[in-house]
Amino acid sequence: MTTPTHAQQLLTLLARISFKLGQFKLSSGGTSDYYIDCRTTTLHAEGGRLTGHAVLELLEQNGIEADAVGGLTMGADPIVSNVATASAWRAQSRPDAPLLHGFLVRKAEKAHGTGRRIEGFFREGARVVIVDDVCTTGASTINAIEAAREAGMPVAAVVCLVEREEAGGRPAVEEAAGGAPFLRLFTANDVRAEHLKQKQSA
Repeated sequence: MTTPTHAQQLLTLLARISFKLGQFKLSSGGTSDYYIDCRTTTLHAEGGRLTGHAVLELLEQNGIEADAVGGLTMGADPIVSNVATASAWRAQSRPDAPLLHGFLVRKAEKAHGTGRRIEGFFREGARVVIVDDVCTTGASTINAIEAAREAGMPVAAVVCLVEREEAGGRPAVEEAAGGAPFLRLFTANDVRAEHLKQKQSA
């Protein structure tokens, strides 16, 4: 029997613990008959491990080379940490594999200290991957793209765990990314289908 990939295992977990059917108000102001709280999975011990490896594998499959991974707090926080840690684990068996360091983007500049919006890794000219958990309008992703670019770090790619495929999110992110590829692990329909499949077999 073939062992499921990290992405397949992650989808199973997302569908089981992060997906809910009902009536929900979204942060974008709209409403939906479903809600996906990815943090339930990305902050889960096994879910975090799967997230890190699945995102790394997605980047490899698409030939993305970068120095760091980051995103807007707080949806991106566990993804960033898990991808950075997964890259260190990978480098133990593959010394040629690059390390991906992590950074977080504040929603507003600090009023003290360095005053920067970027926390963690920072090097002008470093190529970075912007990550987010769920992309609806793409507003938080675009916010992080702009912050990285303002800090002098060009965007190599954008990755979201789940794309809702609505509200014009993808075109807006692609425009902000300036030609960098926008990649996703799953669509919301992928997660819904897996959720319903699990309910039927329970």
